Amino acid sequence: MSVVFVLGIAVALAMDCFAVTLGLACGEKGLAMKRAVRMGAVFGGFQAAMPVIGWFAGDRMLGLIGSFDHWIAFGLLAAIGGRMIYESVGMSDEEKACRPDQTRGKRLLVLALATSVDALAVGLSLGVVRTGILVPAAVIGVTSFLMTIVGAKLGPVVGRVVGKRAELVGGLILIGIGVKVLVEHLTA
Repeated sequence: MSVVFVLGIAVALAMDCFAVTLGLACGEKGLAMKRAVRMGAVFGGFQAAMPVIGWFAGDRMLGLIGSFDHWIAFGLLAAIGGRMIYESVGMSDEEKACRPDQTRGKRLLVLALATSVDALAVGLSLGVVRTGILVPAAVIGVTSFLMTIVGAKLGPVVGRVVGKRAELVGGLILIGIGVKVLVEHLTA
């Protein structure tokens, strides 16, 4: 498999990580590098692991989840995006200050899972064509890690441009990604 092909796949998969992280970071006044690296590690880890899982699962897993994987990704992204929109318009500044860190815990794990469903499908495809998986998985993971950090650092800049409704924009971005996943799979 060519390097250009692997990098193309990696960048395509990492774009969801970038967009989700950008959306999350929009509502923040700034993300410390520690938080950005934590997000990158979780997103990159999921993006690296899912192709390997898909590769080993082969055709069996594709038959089990192929018909509804896009609905899972859409549902997870829409739920978190909807919650962000609600929090942007329905919570006071005091309530927002008391909420848990958005870059850790269940919310981050759910987002990492939702953005890595496509990586699982890539692994399934690579398993079907009987190609190696370790190098592509590593490239996908590292690319997703780096793109997540870029999104985390650009998010606050976008948030300052958008202003007080940055979290609303972030929620709309997450829902938009979910709709994109759904439309791509339903029209394919």
